[in-house]
Amino acid sequence: MNWQQPIPKHYLEMSPEETAAAIQAHKDRFGRHLVILGHHYQQDEVIRFADFTGDSFQLSREAAKLADAQYVIFCGVHFMAESADVLTAEGQQVILPDLGAGCSMADMARPEDVEDAWDRITQVCGDDPDFQLIPITYMNSSAAVKSFVGRNGGAVCTSSNCEKILAWALDGQRPGAAPHRKIIFFPDQHLGRNTAYKMGFALESMMVWNYRDPSAMEDNRIREAAFILWKGHCSVHQLFRPEHVDQVRARMPGVKVLVHPECNWEVVQKADMVGSTDFIGRQIRSAAPGSKWAVGTEVHMVNRLAKEHPEQTITILSDCQCLCTTMYRIDPPHLLWALDNLSQGKVVNQIKVDPYDAYWSRVSLQRMLDITAGVPLAPPPEPAPSRAGKANSLRVLAET
Repeated sequence: MNWQQPIPKHYLEMSPEETAAAIQAHKDRFGRHLVILGHHYQQDEVIRFADFTGDSFQLSREAAKLADAQYVIFCGVHFMAESADVLTAEGQQVILPDLGAGCSMADMARPEDVEDAWDRITQVCGDDPDFQLIPITYMNSSAAVKSFVGRNGGAVCTSSNCEKILAWALDGQRPGAAPHRKIIFFPDQHLGRNTAYKMGFALESMMVWNYRDPSAMEDNRIREAAFILWKGHCSVHQLFRPEHVDQVRARMPGVKVLVHPECNWEVVQKADMVGSTDFIGRQIRSAAPGSKWAVGTEVHMVNRLAKEHPEQTITILSDCQCLCTTMYRIDPPHLLWALDNLSQGKVVNQIKVDPYDAYWSRVSLQRMLDITAGVPLAPPPEPAPSRAGKANSLRVLAET
């Protein structure tokens, strides 16, 4: 990933009103040729300009439907913009207003470490004639890791469909059975653990792969584990602790605790409800007036839900600073800077995935869609060397 160049000082000296007016003027001028995507965790000052608000995959698919949108500005983080580039058409250009908006979780699974882990596990388990290793990666991963998963017969998952994807990968293997089929799950250990436990698998059937010290991984433990969970995590969701659940219940009698599955297992076990950002939003929007919620996810989303539903009591689970600091780098000055450059015919901070990785990322994403829709899986065509990437028209673009 390239480094973000400093934006000119005058963008930081403009008043919020001047910046907002200039951004809106660009939106009006570009019309349907521009789409701005805003992730749930984005700050309100940016969300106000978003044409679509949602989670990363949902937003990428919305952009892919808009053939007239030559420019796609993703107000999220780097892996989200990569997914948008993978899914959109060749003529569409994806822009990340600040290249410093990365994702620490995605960065914890580097392609070279993933390859090394794969080689070690297959070497250790290669004497089992029934052994199969199925790679599954969370949407919050780089295009290079999605590509690795696609090439090796695996699929992407989201926090909403993770259970269905794991069930497909296990192919009927039940808890307690000899783990001939193993799942290696990238990059968030907590989503993998929480989902597998919900499916009935014991914690003892799961091991954590320490990519920082792979030599410490014992061969016997590798053979015994049904799930090999990458030692990755979301820095925001790790801020929520079990004692926070106890404290909020003592402070707010009758409160329901609603958390994201990226939280620690101990937090999830104490919660009333667990689900994705979309699930969290739907639960609150459909709740009765007077409902009380303590929500364990990024603070901008929680605060936005509280403003939208004053008839309910909605609070963050912890009073710690639970915000995604890298996404917070996307702000109105950087958005305006990107738009000013576009108006001058210059595309800055374009996110362009390598064609080979783009192709195999699309394969892993298509597998996810086929699995969740119950569509039989067919072997993907091999990418032609000069036509890989966006030019390959997999059905993922046609999904509505």
